[in-house]
Amino acid sequence: MKNLLFFLGGQARPYATVCRKYVTTRRGGLARPFLYSKHVWSLFFLLCLVFVCYSSAYSQTKPKEASYYKKLENKVLQCQLCPRRCTIPSGGRGFCRVRENKDGILYTLVYGKPVALHIDPIEKKPLFHFLPSSTAYSIATAGCNLRCKFCQNWEISQRSPEEVEYTQLSPEDLIAKVIESGSPTIAYTYTEPTIFYEYMLECAKLAKAKGIRNIMHSCGYINEEPLRELAKYLDAANIDLKGFTNEYYSQFSEATLDPVLKSLKILREEGVRLEITCLILPGYNDDDSTIIKMCSWIKDNLGSDTPLHFSRFFPMYKLTALCPTPVSTLEKVRQLALGCGLKYVYIGNIAGHPAENTYCPKCKKILIERKGYFVSQNNLQDGKCKFCGEEIKGVWK
Repeated sequence: MKNLLFFLGGQARPYATVCRKYVTTRRGGLARPFLYSKHVWSLFFLLCLVFVCYSSAYSQTKPKEASYYKKLENKVLQCQLCPRRCTIPSGGRGFCRVRENKDGILYTLVYGKPVALHIDPIEKKPLFHFLPSSTAYSIATAGCNLRCKFCQNWEISQRSPEEVEYTQLSPEDLIAKVIESGSPTIAYTYTEPTIFYEYMLECAKLAKAKGIRNIMHSCGYINEEPLRELAKYLDAANIDLKGFTNEYYSQFSEATLDPVLKSLKILREEGVRLEITCLILPGYNDDDSTIIKMCSWIKDNLGSDTPLHFSRFFPMYKLTALCPTPVSTLEKVRQLALGCGLKYVYIGNIAGHPAENTYCPKCKKILIERKGYFVSQNNLQDGKCKFCGEEIKGVWK
């Protein structure tokens, strides 16, 4: 090579002619052997570092092919993950905003890109019959396959991936963070875990191998095959049963009821510890007949020991003109649920309310007393009421 210009220390050095083993300066004479020059090795290591960093960045940002889709004609795809079964042309995205058809291949745009990473009390999920007083390392990505007008996390759920700041985090790195945190559980929550299915599934597999439990808070809007695959790695789930009519689901979530009911039954069949949350929207899903019908279905299909959480609505997102749910309404629907034979019925979003507590269905004494998200007393012994010996269904250790 001729006329090799070295830039070292911000200054240009003399031209050099490289001749096999030696470097000859313009002024003549022999310089040190080229291969032993510290400047050459510095440049070599610098180039290696750049290559490694670039390769790492490329591997992290390389799109992840989605699972559960089929190819149609002309590079059109149909997503098979959720009941919407979106038909997506090349260059288009599904309803969830996070699954994109790129030249006839469906990719997930949120794999390894969580927008929320928090350590929460397990009671916040809410899960009241699963490891009380423990913490859950909670994650979410952008996107959702519903359009709930009352969504409290709409800033991340109703956004495209490029609209929300995220952290680049591989499944392996995420599980390492969970272990470091000391949390016994990882929770897929906040938005809708279904839409980051591939990321959740891989994390769940790694977590299970490390003895970490997996829980999910979901709307339940997912097809049977992917749900059954995921359920192999789930320990517990809280499913939002937003109402009990198709009309309600259509008006407030742009969805339908039946797929959610099917998901609830599948999770029960697969042995996943199940709890249900119903946000009570005053004047829309709180009439007596609907509540009784819903609670009777839960008892008949899922069991009377399925915990049910009635949650208080606060003005949010597209329903800011609607008043909060009256406490009396929540107390009324709780009594209706108990009257249908459900044993564990809770009221949420009202800190300090007695209906936050778990009561023995036999002797009626307080088993777990809660103040907000925190447990102030626990009267369970080996999963039984310490006062009368009644077995209480749940995962207690």
